[in-house]
Amino acid sequence: MIQQPITPEDEHWDTVITPHRSLLDLKLKEVWRYRDLLTLFVRRDFVAQYKQTVLGPLWHFVQPVLTTLMFTVVFGKLAGISTDGIPPMLFYLAGLTNWNYFAACLNGTSNTFVGNQGIFGKVYFPRLVTPLSVVMSNMIKYGIQLLLFIGFYVYFLWKGAPLEPNVYILLFPVLVVLLAGLGLGSGLLITSMTTKYRDLSVLLGFGVQLMMYATPVIYPLSEVPERWRHLAVLNPMTSVIETFKYGILGHGTFSWGNLAYSGGFMVVLLLLGIVVFNRTERNFMDTV
Repeated sequence: MIQQPITPEDEHWDTVITPHRSLLDLKLKEVWRYRDLLTLFVRRDFVAQYKQTVLGPLWHFVQPVLTTLMFTVVFGKLAGISTDGIPPMLFYLAGLTNWNYFAACLNGTSNTFVGNQGIFGKVYFPRLVTPLSVVMSNMIKYGIQLLLFIGFYVYFLWKGAPLEPNVYILLFPVLVVLLAGLGLGSGLLITSMTTKYRDLSVLLGFGVQLMMYATPVIYPLSEVPERWRHLAVLNPMTSVIETFKYGILGHGTFSWGNLAYSGGFMVVLLLLGIVVFNRTERNFMDTV
C-alpha cells in the first residue's frame, strides 16, 4: 500500500507563527487569546517585587509620604513656591500620585526586550503581553497610593482646608487611561530603541526626573510665566495633572482643548509605540 504524501492543504495546525508583515496589524486579538498569561504576569510583577521585603506593599505608602514631606520642606518652606492656597502636603501628593503611575509604567515597559530576552528566546507568546502586564500591575500600586491620597484629602477636608471638588472629578477614569497610554506608548518606543542603543536605558532615569520638573507636579500651572506657559502645555502630562487637581481640589487650570490635545497625543504615541514594538520583535534577538 502506497501512502499518499501529505499536502499543505491536509495539515491543520492550532497555531501558525508567521513573520509580522502588516504595518497596522496590532495583534490585539492574539493578546486577548493570551489573557490568562497576562493575568499570571500581573500577579508575578506585583508579588515578586516585594516578596522578600519587610514592609511589602506598605512601601507604596512610605515612598510617596517621604517624597511629599521632602517637597514640602524644600519647595514649600525653603523655596516658597505657591500651591494655590492648598495645603502643601495635599498639593504635592495629588501630583505625585499620578506622576508615579506614569513613571512606573514608562520605566517598567522600557525594559521589556532587554529584561525578558531569556524567556523571549525560548517560548512564543505575543510580546505585547509583557508591557501590558507592567501597566496593569502598576495600576494596583496606583490604587494603593490613591487610597493614601484620599486619606489625607478627608483629613484636610475635616480640618477646613479650602477644597472645592467639582463635576470634573468625573473625568478621573479618562485621566487614568491617559496616564497608562502615555506611559505604555513611551515605554514601547524606548524599549524598541534600546535593543540597539543601550545608552537610552542609562539616560531614562535622568530624563524621567527632568520631565517631572517640567510638569506641574510641584507647582501650579498658574505660576509658570505667561511667555513660557504655552511650552508647558505642550507637555501632554500637564493637562492630565492639572485636570486631576482642578477636579478634586477645586484649584488649578482646566481646558477642554488641552485635555483633547493630551488625548490625541496619547493615541498617536500608543499606536506608534505598538507598531514599532511589533516590528522590532521580529529580529530583536539578533541585536539584544
